[in-house]
Amino acid sequence: MKKSATSRKSRTDWKRVDALKDDRIDFSDTPKLTPEMFARAVLRRGLKLVPRKEQLTIRVDSDVLEWYKQQGPRYQTRINALLRAYMQERLRTSV
Repeated sequence: MKKSATSRKSRTDWKRVDALKDDRIDFSDTPKLTPEMFARAVLRRGLKLVPRKEQLTIRVDSDVLEWYKQQGPRYQTRINALLRAYMQERLRTSV
């Protein structure tokens, strides 16, 4: 069995973080929250859910699959995006 490339153990000193008082936290690199930012915020409650992904088995030519894999990580996401674009175009032109 392959050894994991990353360690699951946190290197954060949680005792030090827990003991840190709020007035000692440096927020200088954090943008200030403005009322306008809250006005533009979107709550997900009541909105249509993001479609769930389905797992499937599909046969694809090996050279096609290899080309997508060579494009780097998330090749399956790119294949899905291409299929979605094709679907949306077909839906648009079929009306």
